[in-house]
Amino acid sequence: MNNTLLQQSLKQTFGFDALRQGQEQTITQLLAGHSSLSIFPTGSGKSLCYQLTALHLPNLTLVVSPLLALMKDQLAFLASKGIAAASIDSTLKGNESQEIMAAVRRGEIKILMVSVERFKNERFRQFIESVPVSMLVVDEAHCISEWGHNFRPDYLKLPSYCQSLNIPLVLLLTATATRKVKQDMAAKFTIQNKHIVQTGFYRSNLDLSVLPVTQPNKNNQLAQLINTIEGAGIVYVTLQHSAEMVAQYLQQQGINACAYHAGFDSDMRHQIQQNFMDGNTQVIVATIAFGMGIDKSDIRFVIHYDLPKSIENYSQEIGRAGRDDLPSQCFTLANLDGLNTVENFVYGDTPEPNSIDMLLNIIQSEVITNTYDNGSEGKWELQILSLSNTVNIKQLPLKTLLVQLELAGVIEPQYAYFSDFRIKLLKPKVEIINNFNDQRKEFLSTIFNATAFKKVWGSLNFDLLLQDQSIDRNRVIAALEYLQEQQLIVLETKGMTEVFKVNLDELADPILGKQLSDYFKNNEEKEIKRIATLVRFFQLDSCLTVNLARYFDDNSFDEMPTDRVNNLSTTPQCGHCSVCRGQVAVLEHSQAQIAWPSDDVLNQCMLELTERLQGKTNQAVSIETYCRFFAGMTVPLFGRNKVRQLSGFGLCEKQRYQDIRDKLQKLKRSSDLV
Repeated sequence: MNNTLLQQSLKQTFGFDALRQGQEQTITQLLAGHSSLSIFPTGSGKSLCYQLTALHLPNLTLVVSPLLALMKDQLAFLASKGIAAASIDSTLKGNESQEIMAAVRRGEIKILMVSVERFKNERFRQFIESVPVSMLVVDEAHCISEWGHNFRPDYLKLPSYCQSLNIPLVLLLTATATRKVKQDMAAKFTIQNKHIVQTGFYRSNLDLSVLPVTQPNKNNQLAQLINTIEGAGIVYVTLQHSAEMVAQYLQQQGINACAYHAGFDSDMRHQIQQNFMDGNTQVIVATIAFGMGIDKSDIRFVIHYDLPKSIENYSQEIGRAGRDDLPSQCFTLANLDGLNTVENFVYGDTPEPNSIDMLLNIIQSEVITNTYDNGSEGKWELQILSLSNTVNIKQLPLKTLLVQLELAGVIEPQYAYFSDFRIKLLKPKVEIINNFNDQRKEFLSTIFNATAFKKVWGSLNFDLLLQDQSIDRNRVIAALEYLQEQQLIVLETKGMTEVFKVNLDELADPILGKQLSDYFKNNEEKEIKRIATLVRFFQLDSCLTVNLARYFDDNSFDEMPTDRVNNLSTTPQCGHCSVCRGQVAVLEHSQAQIAWPSDDVLNQCMLELTERLQGKTNQAVSIETYCRFFAGMTVPLFGRNKVRQLSGFGLCEKQRYQDIRDKLQKLKRSSDLV
């Protein structure tokens, strides 16, 4: 493409005189037809790579984004530049999604944003298959890699979606990728090494400090830090209730602070975020629910009140400071007290072996039943929430487990459908039908006759409708979508049901359950090691900035001239981190030892849990279930049996999970109770 044309487009649409490092290479590659992977630090303009490219592609650019807040921020920016963009997401009401689809079909929308889960929606898939797509963009693309943080199993399916939709061009975007993650991402989309664009990770305006502090002194230290810095900032905490408590403390100290977490409704979160963006709130105390896509350039500080989940999370979060390239401070108020909380997120997501076995048994039983009762050989259907509750596996690890079964050739996704279609007529039935020719009149009459109407809404009985083998389900859905587009009906769908074909021979493999269990155990070990790496990083005696860059495969410090590094040392140093200032952190627990409840108390609590569960599950209570109970973890089994009401729930939440496990195993050996 003509470079002059690109520069004109950049200036006229976005108001920029020149592209930043890495942007030009990425955009040029894409416009030459080469799929690309771009790894830029947070705030370095990754989004412009697809936004500018999309303007010069003939058809739709489809953007997959992991967070609704991220989509909304991007859409607001695009709207401000006069670029026609939209999202199809869960916040849309009435016929808004149909209006967007119609606008896409007419070629009026250039960029469409969706979550990866949207591809499971049969209505969306039917739609996206009907429109030409020039480019697929995957934002936060590290989610694709099992070696990366924030791994989302549905992202593993993106390469096959891209292939089935015949999308010719792919752009992967992320700020955080180790060498292993980078190679994994590129391989999944057959991106050549020469089309991987990675700019330097180093940001000279960020000052990194690790401050060892005991828990009782943390609030006071936090307030003192904030009072020494002019401007806006973010304080990151691990738990929702911590966000509210810390924000309340800061308010009492006269600091204009506000809490933010996923427990607030969307309107409240939007208002809090807007107040921060507009400068009406100085400090946001937030869980990691806040930050992705926050395009506020003048954030002067980021403080980690609690340990972040990983070096990748730490990097992303401090990257929100100083996007205007002015000096900004990044503090970590560090001790080992919160280590157990971070680790518990990992342990709580590991399915128990008996839960995995239960899932495999359910699949086998339901396939056999479907084969004999319905003649549906090898077919298995599931609704994720119901299955999660049945097998006592959280939804995210359950999705991961299903993806692993796919990769092992045990199950093969066929399609997904809504089990419940509800129809509201906006005009009399006869008037709607008379809009069409005789053949279509007959077809619509058949649909309406299979719909049980009450006062306002009617429920479509697909089982009854599809007894006529001449009727195709996809044609029915297309007809209903058309009626809604024409504002003749309102269509509501729910009860997402996924349908898989099952290979019973593979399912019967006697070591399958163990292989799956080992997979999750290996992931658990990997994540616990990731946390240990984080703790070691904060206690390094060499430059934090250099080590952070090297972690993300950026060795530019090693190539710096001596006078750019440190004239007195052969070891690269940034000169603006706590280690370079001679402050090496040593992290400790605030208390030397946390007291355990007595063995009698533990045994009594285990007895209460056993009595609560065994009468309802008809299964022995496992050591892992007891561990999660005492650690205060939330799992489906506890929710539906009101386990949180028991006095022992969370009794050992200050202890590390492995220590709880060791303690209970010792008790088990000395008692017949468990």
